[in-house]
Amino acid sequence: MKVLIPSALRSYTEQAYAAAGGDTLAAVLAELDRSYPGIRFRMIDEQNRIRPHIRFFVDGEQVFDLARRLDGVQELVIVQALSGG
Repeated sequence: MKVLIPSALRSYTEQAYAAAGGDTLAAVLAELDRSYPGIRFRMIDEQNRIRPHIRFFVDGEQVFDLARRLDGVQELVIVQALSGG
């Protein structure tokens, strides 16, 4: 599937899109991490939870569960909120 990478994570991929596959959101993120080491940790914490500033959209629908099945999915969009003072 096509994965849209937010600008804050493009230092890993050096491009706006990456290709990855997997049966679940967790599997897709694991494949991304194999191709771009360290990218998963920027999205998933040590307790295997989605970090508060990260959102995942699967074919336009927001997903909150890493176990979400991705059968037939065409696009995963990763959104990273930016904050600061």
